[in-house]
Amino acid sequence: MDGVGILGLGHYAPQRLVRNAEIEGHLGLEPGFIEKRTGIRERRWAAPDEKLSDMAVAAGEMALRAAGAKQEDVGLVLLATSTPDHLLPPTAPLVAHRLGLPNAGGIDLAGACAGFLYALTLGDSFARTYQAQVLVIAANILSRRINMNETASAVLFADAAGAMLLGPSNRAGSGVISADLRTAGAGYDFIKIPAGGSAKPFEPGLSSDEFLMSMPDGRAVFQQAVSMMSQSSRSALEGAGLSGGDVSHFVPHQANSRIMEAVRKDLGIAEGAVLSTVANFGNSSAATIPFTLSYLSERCGFHPGNRVLMCAAGAGMNGGAVVVGL
Repeated sequence: MDGVGILGLGHYAPQRLVRNAEIEGHLGLEPGFIEKRTGIRERRWAAPDEKLSDMAVAAGEMALRAAGAKQEDVGLVLLATSTPDHLLPPTAPLVAHRLGLPNAGGIDLAGACAGFLYALTLGDSFARTYQAQVLVIAANILSRRINMNETASAVLFADAAGAMLLGPSNRAGSGVISADLRTAGAGYDFIKIPAGGSAKPFEPGLSSDEFLMSMPDGRAVFQQAVSMMSQSSRSALEGAGLSGGDVSHFVPHQANSRIMEAVRKDLGIAEGAVLSTVANFGNSSAATIPFTLSYLSERCGFHPGNRVLMCAAGAGMNGGAVVVGL
């Protein structure tokens, strides 16, 4: 076995549809403001009784069904999320249990918007080393962390889940061909939830806003994200011996359409290679890349030998890029 194949894909988005007019009305923005600035027209938000684990399980079930996988063959579940069911215990063991995976380990990865890329890279390595199947899931319920009085974050974020089942393949050149994972800690506070961790723990008297997402300088985030995604992508492409023109499918983190387009142009990737769901599903952080791959998989007609470039940047600042061979 010389490679790692994508055996199955899955996705899930909640039922509740939130159109721009609802948010623009709340914030007193003129009609069309959000789509003009972000490319987003609508997004999905979870129901009040819906948990992160519910969404992760739904996406994971779809990926397992698509692969025709045996539950006992899955050796590891990696869950990339910033909104687990609880601070403790981790959510991945519950997801593995609910999916009926008796032989799987499970761990949460808090990599923010780049979390799926980190999980994918680790999962690919585990599948190669131990010849086992790995279920990689990314899911977030960001609607419960949005500060609806802060325009920068209120207009962007959404809820969704995406899943990818990896497994050993006899096709050389499949799986992760090259990866570039990086951080820029000078931008650590660009996107944050101030309270709830050990630096500012829960205590009486804290404002509720302290437990909501804050992104006070959207311009700085934009510039850092474009720079990080472009630089990481160049490095990953170079490691794979490819150029932007060789990319079959480009799946950037669906941060907003302006960031995605800036990176595409910078890399010289054809417009037709871009896969995007941002207009109808918004920004669900780590979930956007696997969600988009699964949601558009039938339309895109992935073929053996295709080269897929994925890149992301987000809170931390944490980012990276991965080239995958199909």
